[in-house]
Order: sequence, then structure tokens, then C-alpha cells
Amino acid sequence: MGDKALDTGKVMLVTGGSRGIGAATALLAARQGYAVAVNYASHSLAADEVVRQIRAEGGQAMAVQADVADEAQVLAMFARVDARFGHLDALVNNAGVVDVSARVDQMEVARLRRMFDINVIGSFLCAREAVRRMSTRHGGRGGAIVNVSSAAARLGSPGQYVDYAAAKGAIDTFTLGLAKEVAAEGIRVNAVRPGLIETDIHASGGLPDRVRELAHQVPMQRGGSADEVAQAILWLLSDAASYTTMALLDVSGGR
Repeated sequence: MGDKALDTGKVMLVTGGSRGIGAATALLAARQGYAVAVNYASHSLAADEVVRQIRAEGGQAMAVQADVADEAQVLAMFARVDARFGHLDALVNNAGVVDVSARVDQMEVARLRRMFDINVIGSFLCAREAVRRMSTRHGGRGGAIVNVSSAAARLGSPGQYVDYAAAKGAIDTFTLGLAKEVAAEGIRVNAVRPGLIETDIHASGGLPDRVRELAHQVPMQRGGSADEVAQAILWLLSDAASYTTMALLDVSGGR
């Protein structure tokens, strides 16, 4: 298969698609027939490797840089996807950050702004641009959005990152409201709430062994894999979930 998207094929944009859950989602989506735009903020080599793997398996993909917290970069990213693939059918709002463990009384405003700019405002900006392309109200043909929340939205993450948990709580509310707003316009909006998943986001927060150390708290007695979360995301985006919108799907081993 060439790298030019078929007019009949579906197109997906995965933000934060170079590593972890995003990369697993991009790879699985390509295997299910999507042409995939793999967004990254700074890990260009990792994004290029995801694209290489997709193409090696006969799929269609492109890497596209953008910091989702920057509106100008988000607009440029969507313009590049438009130019390459011509339309958009699915958005996975996966880009997100954590920070080092801290109590709320230790948090600086710069940390809080980064946390909400990327995790919340970035998801709003990308969803806004996706709706402008997908909604039948805007002449689109419909589509689906999956927001990547976290079990932290339910648990609060005290003593670690209440700011991250609060940002993901905002994503849950955003999912519910947007789902109702565009339900009659051909767009379904759902969220997954991963629990302890084996990805390097924990190392970026200074806790590389977090999943192993907390696995005993999970009823299933283990951490999850990025692919297990990707499977849930692809189901929510698929026609098999055609009557499912406004769902917050826990992928957390019972935690």
C-alpha cells in the first residue's frame, strides 16, 4: 500500500502519539485501516519510528509536530493533516503531562499553568478543530473523539499530583458536555480512564517503578499495558460502539 490516503479510508489524529498509549493507539489504528497522523511535541525520532512501523506494515501515516497548548501550532497541525489526508474521522486527545510528586502546598503557579495548558486547554483546542471538520453542522460527515483521562480523576492522587488528577477531572466533565453538544451532529465523544499502565510517563514524573510498587492495590494484581488501553480506544471509535457516547470507560484492572 502506498502512503497516499485512499479517499474511502478513515483518518485519525493521535496527539502525543510518539510514545506510550498514543503510540500503541496509532499502531493499532493503522492495523485497523486508519491513515494516522502521529502528533508529537518534541520526540521527533520516536514519532518517526511509529510512522516507520506503520508504513512497514503497509499502512499510511505522517508525523506532525505541535505543542497542543499553543493555538497557532494546533491550527498548523490540523492544516497539515487536511493537506495530506483531506478529512478527519477520529481524534484521540492523548497528549498529556505529569510532574514530580508534590503536595498542593508545594506547587508553583508555573507547574499549574503547564498542567492545565497541556492537559485541558490542549484537549479543548484539538477537539474544537476536530468538531469544525467532522460536524454535519459544518458540512462534515461525522466522526468520533476519544479523550484520554485517568483513574486519577476518581482517586485524586493525594500527595503525588492533585493537579494532574484535577486536570483529568476536567477532561471527564469536558467529555460529558461535548458529547451532548455534538451528539446530533454525527460525532460521538467518549473517554478512557487508564489506571496503572506500563509507560514512561511515570519516569517523567520521577517514579519509574510506580506501576510495580502499586500493583498490589489493583484487584487484578498487575499493571496494564498501553495496548490494552489502545484496544479500548479503538473500540470506542469503531462502528461497534455506534450507540455509545458520553461514556467514561475505566481501563484500570478494577482499581
